[in-house]
Amino acid sequence: MKILLSWSSGKDSAWALHVLNQTHPGSVGALLTTVNEAVDRVAMHAVRRAVLEAQAASAALPLRVVPIPHPCPNEVYEARMRDAVAAAVADGFTHAAFGDLFLEDVRRYREERLAGSGLQPLFPVWGIPTAELADQMLAAGLRARVACVDTRVLDASFVGREWNRALLDELPHGADPCGENGEFHTCVYAGPMFLRPLALTCGERVSRDPFVWCDLIAS
Repeated sequence: MKILLSWSSGKDSAWALHVLNQTHPGSVGALLTTVNEAVDRVAMHAVRRAVLEAQAASAALPLRVVPIPHPCPNEVYEARMRDAVAAAVADGFTHAAFGDLFLEDVRRYREERLAGSGLQPLFPVWGIPTAELADQMLAAGLRARVACVDTRVLDASFVGREWNRALLDELPHGADPCGENGEFHTCVYAGPMFLRPLALTCGERVSRDPFVWCDLIAS
């Protein structure tokens, strides 16, 4: 079993790595991340490549980057992902793992795209109630900052903050504690999946309605 883990730079994929390290020790062979080639940042999260590379180094795993244009038509995205999957299969990978939590349409999309590819999909954190999951992450020492906020759901002041119990207690009613509905995205800097913590500082904030990002810098 050789697992390619879809890596967003956020807490859910990081926790998926931790779970896989417990259930299938030594089976995760690489992290796979899509990067906006126009700005050299993780797609959607807008985390710098330098931070992404520091995460991979601390996880002691090679990083496979899939560059995508901005904007990225769906057919271009799918073509580049097909190439990435084919390359992984050629390198002996047998499974692709994802940190999805409960969105059925997202899971179905991944399963359909991987059908017949040579990679079997895995969802190691699927179905865990997200309030319970958040408690598990925090209790185990996972640490993350909010990298992006959807201001249609959360106030812009949440961006750049520590994802911790205080933040969870301040989330508005109906907001998912893990941000699975897109309320926010995170960047992990410490946890049991890492050999050592990263030092992150918050830089400038960038707004493109309805989203606000915090530029997180590895120092």
